[in-house]
Amino acid sequence: MSNPSATRSAELTTYPVIASAKLQALLRKLHELSETQEKSWSQKLFYLMRLVRFMASGETWSAMADNHMRDKFVALEEDKCQFIYLLARAMRARNVVEAGSSFGVSTIYLALAVGQNVQHELQRYPGVGGKVIATEKETSKAAKAREYWKEAGNEVEPWIELREGDLLETLRVEEGMPEEIDLLLLDIWTPLALPTLKLLQPRLKHGAVVITDNVGVAKFLYRDFLAYVRNSENGFRTLKLPFKGGLECSVFLA
Repeated sequence: MSNPSATRSAELTTYPVIASAKLQALLRKLHELSETQEKSWSQKLFYLMRLVRFMASGETWSAMADNHMRDKFVALEEDKCQFIYLLARAMRARNVVEAGSSFGVSTIYLALAVGQNVQHELQRYPGVGGKVIATEKETSKAAKAREYWKEAGNEVEPWIELREGDLLETLRVEEGMPEEIDLLLLDIWTPLALPTLKLLQPRLKHGAVVITDNVGVAKFLYRDFLAYVRNSENGFRTLKLPFKGGLECSVFLA
């Protein structure tokens, strides 16, 4: 007969993310809420109608779509979040930008990694810092994200700077922006992906990684973006990873 406590212990030791039990429980709750929304028939119908509208008239978004998505998580799936956490830890990333935070689920993973990286580096280099610059245009979503970050506590909250509003404007603000960006996560309305990348590209350090979600399922909407990062003359080497929906991993090597 299996030992339940031993099984539970094995699960904890193999969990990919270094986090307190409290934070792990919060992350499980948030992913469950997000997945419930994504699996609902109303959300599936919404995505289908967006596709129909794009195919019929080229419409990529609308005010009606904004209203529908205002209370939706649209969070990165758990395995993608765990991947970007491990990636950030492996890179020792301390300066991260997240374009499109929504309710701040993936931000938690990024901030957790940044905080742990900074704490590790402080042992050798006193005075080093780091943060996640998160962006969100919807005031209600930004407020909810802040609630979740506060609930996550000191493992996460101190490492986040949230910029509300149009990210093409808020990310132009020099104050607080790092000179070099280690990691950029693009999880936004698809037409904004390329303008955001071009805006931040001068700050990408050599070897910086750009992660872009849903490049497979929405490749027709990412057409210009993918053409750009897949053209080596623009300084990137890139690969689509086989996560659900497709996840583009681009390394800046200019």
